[in-house]
Amino acid sequence: MAARIEHLVTSGTFSLDGGTWDVDNNVWIVGDDHEVIVIDAAHDAEAIAAAVGGRTLRAIVCTHAHNDHIDAAPALAERAGAPILLHPDDLPLWKQTHPDKAPDAELTDGQGLTVAGIELTVLHTPGHAPGAVCLYAPALTALFSGDTLFAGGPGATGRSYSHFPTIIESIRDRLLTLPGDTVVHTGHGGRPPSPPRLRTSRSGSAAVSDAHSRPSPARPRLASVASRCGGLLLFYMNWVSCYATP
Repeated sequence: MAARIEHLVTSGTFSLDGGTWDVDNNVWIVGDDHEVIVIDAAHDAEAIAAAVGGRTLRAIVCTHAHNDHIDAAPALAERAGAPILLHPDDLPLWKQTHPDKAPDAELTDGQGLTVAGIELTVLHTPGHAPGAVCLYAPALTALFSGDTLFAGGPGATGRSYSHFPTIIESIRDRLLTLPGDTVVHTGHGGRPPSPPRLRTSRSGSAAVSDAHSRPSPARPRLASVASRCGGLLLFYMNWVSCYATP
């Protein structure tokens, strides 16, 4: 059977810089009837293991190491005998949650992860966190963006280990170069309203075009990432091009 994407929502808390917030996280399972990978083992190892079922879990891939994306990873790994993969730049964040358990292997930019006959390419996209990554699966027309990119624009950069100009560079240079029909599977959130589309003009600058006549997708497409902020990403990118230090 062909590879497919499955979706699970788990609930818990996110803690950083002395604050704690209730959050719902998207857990993505990619594979077929025989083998899968889990992207972001959040909060509930038992629920994730139940969704995996009797299939072989090839890897637990962490898009970054904020606690709400990794808190269930060690328990799931022990239960399934699967390795945990994390970009090494996020080890300081990882150790805040799991000081006595290290990831099993590193993620590197350009690395290919193969499951169920398809390949997911690791894209290092720092900004929300130093070791944040996205996973691009062209065979599924899918991008798993973690907290780097949402329907309304960039992920948050207001806390420790995050950096606003860096996340903008990551989105501009690594994500907006992907095909515009790529469906974005985010770390949080669900079905967005029908948004305007973000396209690239002939001059190479970002521009927003209206797409309200189009049906709303179940997931935001890459061409629509500026949606709910009414062109906020366009503003950000223009700000960077005018004021950011080369």
